[in-house]
Amino acid sequence: MDIERLFEDDRPVPGMRPGGRTAAKAPLAPVEALPAQEQGLAESLDRENVEDIDHRVASEFPLALVEPLRPGPQLPSAHDAGSPHSERIRLLRTEILLRHSAQHGAVAFAVVGASAAEGRSQLAAELALSFAQLGRSTLLIDADMRHPRQHVFFGTELREGLAQAIVRGHATSLFAVAGYPALTLMTAGICPSNPIELLSDGRFESLMLSLRNSYEFIIVDTPRCDAYADGLVIATVLGHVLTVHRAKVTSYKAARAMLRQLVSARADILGGVLNHF
Repeated sequence: MDIERLFEDDRPVPGMRPGGRTAAKAPLAPVEALPAQEQGLAESLDRENVEDIDHRVASEFPLALVEPLRPGPQLPSAHDAGSPHSERIRLLRTEILLRHSAQHGAVAFAVVGASAAEGRSQLAAELALSFAQLGRSTLLIDADMRHPRQHVFFGTELREGLAQAIVRGHATSLFAVAGYPALTLMTAGICPSNPIELLSDGRFESLMLSLRNSYEFIIVDTPRCDAYADGLVIATVLGHVLTVHRAKVTSYKAARAMLRQLVSARADILGGVLNHF
């Protein structure tokens, strides 16, 4: 992925074809609840074998036995910090920080794109890694419950994640990332058949409000905007978006339509990234 530049207006983007085709760690259980749970586990040591105990700990303390995930080869900036690509990711991070320098509270934004295969998920993941390198608590959320990708990038399976957190009203099954102690990942989870309804009924907004109290940066991956309305709902809740386009793939028409929708949703467009890959 080659990031060309960040832009703020909606002028035609070089490389797009007019009319072309579209293509923390986790918050732990309340302190007062731990002693009773630990006591229950201790009292059972004399009657449960090791396998049973491991199974029980994993269910009562979701993060206790989970090994930190590792960034995969799809995220080159995690494996070659001195490359030009990594430097462009850091430059983009700096641009976003400057735009939020006067803001108080968590910096939360969605990474959105008009079409498929534009590099949204990769950019969201690499930005999250870059923010975490500052030593500031960062949460990466895969809100693409249509075609989730973050679990692939970090080498895990789709288990409980965002979908289940929205239903329950609190975060579950958050993952640490090896080498990035400030980074936490929330996968899409077991995806429902009606993600737009799940995102729209107010529970997602309530979840995001609670997560803002636990993290300094929240980066949310989203589905393509030309096929699904999920990204617009997420943009409305978060208030800020970073748009992604791909040279010779994203059509000018699709990009303009997405920008008009974002303006209608009153989302603050931080800027845009043009990918070459």
